[in-house]
Amino acid sequence: MDDGAMADESKAHLIFTYGTLKRGFPNYTLIQSLVDQNDAVFLGPHITLHAYPLVCGPHGIPFLINLPGSGFRVTSDLYSVSTRGLVRVDELEGTRLGHYERLPVQVIQTNAPDGVVQNQLPVQAEAYYAHRTFGQGLWERNGRKGSSEYTERDARGYVRREDRLKDRTFLDDVRFFVSSGAKND
Repeated sequence: MDDGAMADESKAHLIFTYGTLKRGFPNYTLIQSLVDQNDAVFLGPHITLHAYPLVCGPHGIPFLINLPGSGFRVTSDLYSVSTRGLVRVDELEGTRLGHYERLPVQVIQTNAPDGVVQNQLPVQAEAYYAHRTFGQGLWERNGRKGSSEYTERDARGYVRREDRLKDRTFLDDVRFFVSSGAKND
């Protein structure tokens, strides 16, 4: 295999980063590290083809919920990520621990300043959705209200892992959050 083919193969995964992995947000340092190591390439702002719930859960953690047709079309960033980089993102997102599931999503490139969808066909990518064991509960807990984008205002409520209580797991926090009743805004 020539170097060009290897480079193409190493950037085979399209990842839609809608939350803390976005440029300028709390976990973007991972994506920046992948870009610096040639394990990720920014492909521009994109929007989901279909509406999905995007909500914040415990510790201000954003969750996309796999309920197509509910919520809003979500705007964020698309990256091409190598297989090696994907392993690191999966680790951060806790896919093996049941925190998130990496599932397909169709997205369309947008113009950054005005969010206008360019005349393009949808692209098949993947996103990290709330795990199916609690996604619906998060949607209900948030009063079936979501947003079209994880914003700087949302990120102000985010609590980094190292700053969270150590006596509960991530899933304990999610279960407690979901069972604590409807969100009042």
